[in-house]
Amino acid sequence: MQEKKLSSENIYAGKIMTVKKDQVMLPDGRQGFREIVELSDAVAVLALNDNNEVLMVRQFRYPTGENLLEIPAGKVEKGEQPLDCAKRELEEETGCRAAVWKELCYFFTSPGFCTEKIYLYLAGELSMHETKFDQDEFIEIETVNVNDALEMIRNGSIKDAKTIIGILFLSNQAGQVCNK
Repeated sequence: MQEKKLSSENIYAGKIMTVKKDQVMLPDGRQGFREIVELSDAVAVLALNDNNEVLMVRQFRYPTGENLLEIPAGKVEKGEQPLDCAKRELEEETGCRAAVWKELCYFFTSPGFCTEKIYLYLAGELSMHETKFDQDEFIEIETVNVNDALEMIRNGSIKDAKTIIGILFLSNQAGQVCNK
């Protein structure tokens, strides 16, 4: 059931992504095309404090036209390990460092056309330090109780996929939350 790449054409190369059009051999021998958005891997961090609250960031996301509440996240830099990226992003976006780290899982964001893989980490034993926002980042930091975050998923206040996956993973209540 695999497809074999026959040729590849770069359509666009930007700062954070490349768009390609590949000609492929389908499993039944016919040929087809696949449009692919290549993105680097990313991380997302469930930073949980001693009060069972998740550290979150609110920021305007231009493609959606909305301010979204999300768990801290970011792109893995070339040569950087995902855990090192998670530590860096947590501190840059929230000013927190964590003494305890655990990789929970990884997932593909849109495997039908995109290569992006997100590593999800749980961070605990938090301590506050200075934020180090990128020049183009305008972020508000919030803490949300895990149960409140579940309700925010139910009522549509939390719309970001990596955040929803993280909160559901943390709560271990995916079946209860998604049965509307």
